[in-house]
Parts: sequence; C-alpha cells; structure tokens
Amino acid sequence: MTGIRNSATTTTTGARAMTAGAVMLGWVALLWVLEGIDTATGHALDTYGISPREPSELLDIVPSAFLHSGWDHVASNSVPLLVLGFIAALAGLRRFAAVVLTVVLIGGLGVWLTAPSHTVTLGASGVVFGLFGYLLVRGFVDRRPLDIVVGVIIAAVYGSILWGVLPTDSGISWQGHLFGLIGGVVAAFAFRRPRRTATAVTA
Repeated sequence: MTGIRNSATTTTTGARAMTAGAVMLGWVALLWVLEGIDTATGHALDTYGISPREPSELLDIVPSAFLHSGWDHVASNSVPLLVLGFIAALAGLRRFAAVVLTVVLIGGLGVWLTAPSHTVTLGASGVVFGLFGYLLVRGFVDRRPLDIVVGVIIAAVYGSILWGVLPTDSGISWQGHLFGLIGGVVAAFAFRRPRRTATAVTA
C-alpha cells in the first residue's frame, strides 16, 4: 500500500520558499545598489544614517537600516541577512514584514537614544541581530517543536555574533546590535501564533 502525499501542502510550502527567496534576494540586491549609488555620489546617502538625540534624525531610523559605510560593510551583512531573513519569511510575508519593522524601529530608537554624540549609525546588522533573536526564541514562544529545532541550529551556526552586543570596538555600533536583538525578541512575543485548540469529534 503506497502512502498518500498532500500535494496542496507541498505546493504551498514550495511557493512560500520561492517567495521568501525572491524577497530576500531582492532585499540584498537593493542594499548593494544603494551602496553603489552612495559610492558614486561621494557617500551622499550617509546623511540618512542616525545621529543620536536630534529630533529630525528620527525620520532616518528606517532608511539607515538599508545603507552601509562601504562595500566590506554591506558584504558582511549580506549572507546572514539572506539566510536568517529567508528562514523567517517562510512563515509568511505579513508576519515577516511586521517582525522586520519592529526590529528596525526598536533598534533604531535604541541607537538614537544611546549612541555616542557626533556619530552616524547605519547598516543592516541591527536587522540581522533582530532576526537572529526572533528565530532563536520564536519556537519556544509559539511552542512549535520544529521552530525550536531551527532556533537551536541557528544558535549553533550564528551564536558567535552575540559578542557584537558588547562594546568592544568603538567603530561598531554595539547599540544597534543590542537593541536590534531586543527588537527581535519583542517581535517573537508580539507576533506569536495563536495556539490551536483541539476539535471535538463525535462518533
């Protein structure tokens, strides 16, 4: 007797994977295009980074997450953003967009409040840390064994990035890393999946 495959579920999973992949490839490509524009214009886009505690700079919280200070900077963020973003986006784009927005806002506001004066902070590393934190705790919050396993694997592969939340290098925004991580954990709780209830069946 042969098993019966649920073709609808397989198709849905495949479609989600393709959509998630396309979104993340497009996002990473956008980062490289923006860095190209920034380089060609003499780093004119760097003005959209976050300068702390200036009210007008609050408007730069979102664009700062898409800009970088050089090719090495964007390259270092591209692979982890692509991988972590793809995994997070598999659960659905609406939830993913809400998670990313939460990370960007909390991470950016944290930078605005706590970064040293006379600095400009920009880069997608806060989002990377946020997605890491989100995926790390999502399974425990949602009580989904598969997501717990995914979180453990991600911790094993990318756990070393947690050193980035420590103030060890004055040229790196540990504030962006720390508050991005916090934003990811907050998002895991804010957008947790509703628990399924058992359906009664009568005979």
